Amino acid sequence: MEFSWIQTFVTAAECQNFRRASELLFISQPSVTVHIQLLEKELGILLFLREGRKVRLTEEGKVYLTHAKELLAVYQEGILKLNSFQQGYTSHLTLAISPLIADTILPFVLKRYTSTYPQVEISVKIVESAEIEHEVLSENADLGLSCMDSLHSELTSQILYRDRVLLAAPHDGADSESALPLDPEELLTSNYLLTHNHPVYWDSLCRAVKMKIPGVRMMEVTQIHITKRFIAEGLGVSFLPASTVRRELLEGRLLEVDCPFLPLPEACTYAIMKDVHKKQKEFLAFLAQFRI
Repeated sequence: MEFSWIQTFVTAAECQNFRRASELLFISQPSVTVHIQLLEKELGILLFLREGRKVRLTEEGKVYLTHAKELLAVYQEGILKLNSFQQGYTSHLTLAISPLIADTILPFVLKRYTSTYPQVEISVKIVESAEIEHEVLSENADLGLSCMDSLHSELTSQILYRDRVLLAAPHDGADSESALPLDPEELLTSNYLLTHNHPVYWDSLCRAVKMKIPGVRMMEVTQIHITKRFIAEGLGVSFLPASTVRRELLEGRLLEVDCPFLPLPEACTYAIMKDVHKKQKEFLAFLAQFRI
């Protein structure tokens, strides 16, 4: 049995049209027919019923389709592993990372990690923090880096970093050495407070702000990078983890404003794992050298 026959069968079954299958596979339509006939002969069953130009699966064909897809998946996985081995990779690490964490110094860390461990093939999946637990639990990822803790009994969660949260405002153009400090209450009264760009601390923080400044106007903006752009354009202010605005503060695009009348929260980065093996431990030990 040839794997090309199985690939042709799966493609034809999904298209329900031999001509369309030939176009997708870059082979002639007669070749599709021959592949199907050879596979039917090998299996001793009829896979398709021909109805003019259209075809549809027989009951036996429907049963075999599931197994054919599994065979192809195993074959393709084997090819990928062989290719990785030929390229010098001896292990693979899949990371599920939240957009907020990916937007900090993680590229800097990954560049150095791949130089230190060239034998480890890295795959990175960018998913929201709320979905990382599922990715790790279903073993779609070996390790999750999330802004949210996991309490699932089958998972291990540990804090990697604690990050202070600060009030970020647009730069007012004044000289930092001679200008008077900005008044946080005035800022929050005269600007939109851009909220919910972090998945953990905003509900309690919003309540605290409303108690201190009842008239505050809020605008929900669910992505950190959009929030920073809005602040820089003068649309509002926001409470953000310090690591996410480090570059903007250094470059003078944003200002940090002291806010002594509010108890500001911490933003934590968590490592979430189902199995704690050598490759996870090595990556976490390497990551611990850096400050995200």
